[in-house]
Amino acid sequence: MKISHIEHLGIAVKSIEEALPYYENVLGLKCYNIEEVVDQKVKTAFLKVGQTKIELLEPTCEESTIAKFIEKRGEGVHHVAFAIEDGVANALAEAEAAGIRLIDKAPRKGAESLNIAFLHPKSTIGVLTELCEH
Repeated sequence: MKISHIEHLGIAVKSIEEALPYYENVLGLKCYNIEEVVDQKVKTAFLKVGQTKIELLEPTCEESTIAKFIEKRGEGVHHVAFAIEDGVANALAEAEAAGIRLIDKAPRKGAESLNIAFLHPKSTIGVLTELCEH
């Protein structure tokens, strides 16, 4: 797979409203987009640091994977997302051929209209990995 850069770092938070003052007032970043991804049961807020984005992830219900993550591990880094140049579907096929466990068998729509797919942290040295393409 051909990775061009880190697309974003996903950070699980209980409340975007409570988290934003740290990122905006202390770190000096600016939130440029807040949206809800209904099928993932999450609200997202994006901030940019150079070419890389920070994605704050707030659960919208208790069944959300983000709610379960926060319950188990607390707030903090949830995933690393890589921008894929040769297509997420190709990257998934390569990862699976290399013995990596897939969470998504095919790309799906994520925040900011990206095509996304996740690799399971049990086969990626404990880091939930997201593959993204525009």
